Order: sequence, then structure tokens, then C-alpha cells
Amino acid sequence: MGVKTITVTEEAYKMLAKEKKEDESFSEVIKRLTKERGKLSDSLGAWKMTDQEAQEFFSSLKRHWKKSTVRIRGKAEHS
Repeated sequence: MGVKTITVTEEAYKMLAKEKKEDESFSEVIKRLTKERGKLSDSLGAWKMTDQEAQEFFSSLKRHWKKSTVRIRGKAEHS
């Protein structure tokens, strides 16, 4: 099996190192994590929606953010 060299940020390296078991190589860590958690694309950017669905989604978020902000400000004023 061939070998590839990849570049990762220091932060990503530390996160990967935390996942590493005592006698495990970084390649084994990556294979284990991707097997356990599935393909990265299954979690990132996999949600496809129409422009109309996106507008409805963000409109709903905006309404709820507004309601939450009003509620939080109201609680802060009564404290």
C-alpha cells in the first residue's frame, strides 16, 4: 500500500492526537474514525434544498432568533 503526505493545521493535529490510542498509528486513527462516523460528506454540506426551502428555513430561524432575543432581554430586565 502506498503512502501519501498530508498537511493539517496544528489544531487539527492536536485533535487527531487526542483520538489516538496508545499503539495506534495516525492512519489507523483516521480509518477508525471515518469508519465509525461515516464519510465526512455525510455530515458536511450534504443537505440539498431549493432556494424557496432555504428562504423559508432562514425566515423561520430569523423569527425564532427575534423571539428568543426578546425573551432573553425581558429576563435580563427583570433580574
